[in-house]
Amino acid sequence: MRMSTMKNMKILVYIAALCLIFLSGCSKKAETVSQQPTLLFEGAAYPNITFHNGKYYFTCQSPDINLYVADNIDSLATASPIVILNGAENGMMNIWSPEISRIGDKWYIYFEADDGNTDNHQLYVLENTEEDPLEGEWSLHGPIITNEEWNFGIHPSTFNIGERQFLLWSGWEHRRAETETQCIFIAEMENPWTLKSGRVLLSRPQYEWERQWITPYGTRSAYPIFVNENPEGFLSPDSSRVFIAYSASGIWTPYSIVGMLHADVNSDLLEPASWTKLPEPMSPVYDTNSDIVGISNISVITPTPDEPTLVLFQGHHLVDDQKYSDIYVQNVTWSPDGLPSFNF
Repeated sequence: MRMSTMKNMKILVYIAALCLIFLSGCSKKAETVSQQPTLLFEGAAYPNITFHNGKYYFTCQSPDINLYVADNIDSLATASPIVILNGAENGMMNIWSPEISRIGDKWYIYFEADDGNTDNHQLYVLENTEEDPLEGEWSLHGPIITNEEWNFGIHPSTFNIGERQFLLWSGWEHRRAETETQCIFIAEMENPWTLKSGRVLLSRPQYEWERQWITPYGTRSAYPIFVNENPEGFLSPDSSRVFIAYSASGIWTPYSIVGMLHADVNSDLLEPASWTKLPEPMSPVYDTNSDIVGISNISVITPTPDEPTLVLFQGHHLVDDQKYSDIYVQNVTWSPDGLPSFNF
């Protein structure tokens, strides 16, 4: 979903669908988590959440990077956001998909931004050494060099296995020409803003449910765009397996959907053969009778070992063929074979 000029139809469609989100930020609605998906934020996109020392830390997409802090999930919806980074003041545009992580004894917020041309999207990270991320200063690092030849990258996400840190992101195998294919990459990190290994491709759009780019009412980009993006790495409750949930198909369509890869934590995570890609999606395919369509962009959290795993996700509803985004929260259950079910 990237382009080189503002004339590209894809961005026009994307902006038309999400402009209310970017102009107004996250409007809120609080409800209690139940066995059914619960609306958490209205008019919001790209949720990310983490838990540390009894508090929930939440970000979502807006023109700047904002941080919400609360003692419980319900209270996030009434928390006042703190501006961590002002995009205009830092010469950054199209700041998308921030993710907050506690790594060691420091805080990090990964995000993507460009100079106004989305072909120049690159990955960045903010660092805060304070125990409380609402205190102290945030230092900006980046861009993270993921590819010397063509450093385009979006949707950074990180996870740790023991002392090893890994970075996930979506990017191009090759500089695009007449088509665009976004793939999921992984690399090991030397430090939170420098790669230690080369990038390794884990997933490209191969199934029909990963390659939808035309809306049911005919709106389309100027050329085919096939999408694997927004990877989210998380561990099983017993820490024996690592999962990567990702979004597939165009976010500008109601066909956006969640796919998944998984691997044994003791395997070589930089070896594609270590990963199993599920041939079927983890969220429902588009159904005109559904209240929520186009589920994508998830964030998974297990607050404590005694609490259930939760998933925050971006869902959409259609009004007169226009697609609007909201953020929901839902309990995750685990099947006997150790795979998560998001209960969408």
